[in-house]
Amino acid sequence: MPRRSILTARQKAALFDLPTDEATILRHYTLADDDLEIIGARRRSHNRLGFALQLCALRYPGRLLAPGEVIPEPITRYLAAQLGIRPDDLIDYAVREETRHEHLAILRNTYGYKMFTGQGARDLKAWLTAEAELARSNVDLARRFVEQCRTNQTILPGVTVIERLCADVLVAAERQIEARIVWRLNDEACAQLDALLSEDVEGHVTRFVWLRQFEVGQNSADVNRLLDRLEFLQNLELAGDALAGVPPHRIAQLRRQGERYFAGDLRDISGDRRLAILAVCALEWQSAIADAVVETHDRIVGKTWRDAKKLCAAQIADAKSALHETLCSFKNLGAALLEAKGDEASLDAAMESSCGWPQLETLVATAAGLTDTLSADPMAHVVHGYHRFRRYAPRMLRALDIRAASVAEPLLAAAMIIASTGKDPSRPVVFLRAAQKWHRHLKNAGSDEPRLWEVAVMSHLRDAFRSGDIWLASSRRYGDLKEALVPVEFAQTVPKLAMPFDPETWIEDRKARLENGLQRLAKAARTGAIPGGTVENGVLSTDRLASAVPAEAEELILDLNKRLPDVRITDLLQDVDHDIEFTEAFTHLRTGVPCKDKTGLLNVLLAEGLNLGLSKMADATDTHNFFQLSRISCWHMESEAINRALAMVIAAQSKLPLAQFWGVGETASSDGQFFPTTRQGEAMNLINAKYGSVPGLKAYTHVSDQFGPFATQNIPATVNEAPYILDGLLMNKAGRKIKEQYADTGGFTDLVFAATALLAYRFIPRIRDLPSKRLYAFDPANAPKELRGMIGGKIKERLITENWPDILRAVATMAAGIMPPSQLLKKFAAYPRQHELAQALREIGRIERTLFIIEWLLDVDMQRRAQIGLNKGEAHHALKNALRIGRQGEIRDRTAEAQHYRMAGLNLLAAIIIYWNTRHLGHAVSQRRNAGLDCPPDLLAHISPLGWAHILLTGEYRWRK
Repeated sequence: MPRRSILTARQKAALFDLPTDEATILRHYTLADDDLEIIGARRRSHNRLGFALQLCALRYPGRLLAPGEVIPEPITRYLAAQLGIRPDDLIDYAVREETRHEHLAILRNTYGYKMFTGQGARDLKAWLTAEAELARSNVDLARRFVEQCRTNQTILPGVTVIERLCADVLVAAERQIEARIVWRLNDEACAQLDALLSEDVEGHVTRFVWLRQFEVGQNSADVNRLLDRLEFLQNLELAGDALAGVPPHRIAQLRRQGERYFAGDLRDISGDRRLAILAVCALEWQSAIADAVVETHDRIVGKTWRDAKKLCAAQIADAKSALHETLCSFKNLGAALLEAKGDEASLDAAMESSCGWPQLETLVATAAGLTDTLSADPMAHVVHGYHRFRRYAPRMLRALDIRAASVAEPLLAAAMIIASTGKDPSRPVVFLRAAQKWHRHLKNAGSDEPRLWEVAVMSHLRDAFRSGDIWLASSRRYGDLKEALVPVEFAQTVPKLAMPFDPETWIEDRKARLENGLQRLAKAARTGAIPGGTVENGVLSTDRLASAVPAEAEELILDLNKRLPDVRITDLLQDVDHDIEFTEAFTHLRTGVPCKDKTGLLNVLLAEGLNLGLSKMADATDTHNFFQLSRISCWHMESEAINRALAMVIAAQSKLPLAQFWGVGETASSDGQFFPTTRQGEAMNLINAKYGSVPGLKAYTHVSDQFGPFATQNIPATVNEAPYILDGLLMNKAGRKIKEQYADTGGFTDLVFAATALLAYRFIPRIRDLPSKRLYAFDPANAPKELRGMIGGKIKERLITENWPDILRAVATMAAGIMPPSQLLKKFAAYPRQHELAQALREIGRIERTLFIIEWLLDVDMQRRAQIGLNKGEAHHALKNALRIGRQGEIRDRTAEAQHYRMAGLNLLAAIIIYWNTRHLGHAVSQRRNAGLDCPPDLLAHISPLGWAHILLTGEYRWRK
């Protein structure tokens, strides 16, 4: 049987090599008293050292020592020191091979170690078979097997045996899952699924390919195209429990495979696997398309309101000339009347000579009309969007499985009236709040009242989906919020939470901290001790923080950058891969084996990072054509693979000596970077007035104090950045190490202050117009008199106490990674939902914001740390702008997935360059020191690895063989 290799050399070394780092040696190679007693029974020193070495190797990594194996010097030194003998004594060990076997037999009898044979081996194989379904990768399963063997003291078999075992059970698990899915499908469903591969749509694509071609749209036609696909999938009537019990990552893997196969390729696959892929795709696409329908409706509502605002503004602009003439007429009339009164002349005569009573009546009527025009709000014009909604709303409401909380049941009932297309003539307004303007506009709408009512229903439906008052029965983005939150019992086991289980303890702590902080700030205000600020008559004023970069740093920066060698981007990538082997992270979507064509993979990565695309890259390189690059991209370039590679690069860069001068990886900054897209963006609600009229998207990136961009995600250019801060911190290993997070003013909301504090992060945003922000206190009446003008209100203590269990559940849900924090925070912040949980979190945020403002005003070091962190993020944006050389810097990909890969590839390429720069800047520092030049540590802290002038980014991309 041919050898089946599923692990790379690096992965094997991590699992089976003897340790060399101090922490692992201390943990696993420290001998206990009973160990020393048993070892001491050996007569000669070399036998004692060899016996101890065998014992420790059985404990970690859990295997036998190979004949002639070279033992790392740190291990022999550490064991010899514990035994009081010389490390060189090991040379004489096991001159007789029988000695090693005798010692092994003693170790097995004394400590209970057993070989991988007999019933024990069969039990481990059965255990491994069950674990294979849960394993996320080949190395994950191998790691589980090794840890299980260590736990039950089974000596690890050979590496090839472990690889063969894992490969066999992975294939068996895959087949079991596929058979389980197919078993739940009836014959009719199987026939319908197979028909997807042969039936043509519009004469040029199969039904299967047609179904997977969906994206969030921008108009009613796009909604109807989505509904065509949704209704088709619903008509398949696949069993709802077909995927029950299948691990989520297995479902995602089958779906991704289905999205990459062509119909002809799928037809050639064996029955169970083909049907399982088709069933998973059909069920997953059904949920995803439903989400896309709701998101497209959200955009249409937004466009309707924007058009209404534009119409309102246009009418006001058109009325300017009439307004000017009317005001001039009234000015002339007023002047004439005042002049007549001063001369004690007849006012009637003055009126007649000025404009006359008939013209005055006309002026009054014109003024009344202008008053209505100037005071009109967009709601008076949203009725013009009725035709947009009417083209898809009834069909959408019938197709979606919409559920509602009790507070939104009147809204859902109104929506079902629209779905009935006129069968129910009633138009209830119970879903509207009493104080809303809708009531007045509906009353004055006249014949447009039915249309305006439908617009009101569809607008409120959008808001209810955003807030979670209304949800879809089966959805990731618009699912039931109550089902997504973890139970209180689970929440109490989450280690990341920085909050007690009883609210009283937390509130008493915050009361004490608030009182102390307010007293310290008041004292500083009285004595004029606020650094760069003053409080006079309850009004705060602050000065801008001055730069603190030493003049000597500039000279050092220039010299070190001159010492960097010029390098082609291709050579740089190969150098870093030689050091880290990050290409091993790009495993095949189905087999889990790393890509063997490293040069082709680097070509694909470079095409993504430089924004060239595969076609241009195929023209610019002499190693691969477009179809070869496309195949590698299709089966190896996955979001999880990019994240794994990024984590490897970030971890390696953080261990380089020079990186230690910049920080220890415990602080980070985050900011959004705007990237222009094509002109399709205007219709997709992607234009942000901050960036002019150019459509685009944002890449929201977290950068550590060591310059590593450890997380990035694409967000619309129009949204608030604040909810996305916690995503980068909680969704990867590097983010969970962060203790202090900086953000620009766009990242500041009370909800974020609350969530970060409860998750043990110190949140330090740079708040624009800080003097205008109010402080909050538990007892404002007893606040220091110097600060009473800054107090904005009282903390609602009861609200926090009553909602503490739900607060605990919400924060634990974020910490456990069950739901992205941004999704949860956006629901809490959505209008018009004002439920008590969101209000309670806002009260907590006000407490934390008040504590932060106090510390910010009194701590110059905090201000400077935040400024340095945010400056690193800005410099990181400059590097990415320089790398984005293709397509005039525009992101021209049509699909959200392609845009994600483009931004993720750019971020990974930036991280690779940062690693290379950090490594070679370290060499430059060594060169200066060897030349007798000084490199003070305080100046090295100002060095940046974000330069690119020495890197050749353009031209023909040639690779070293």
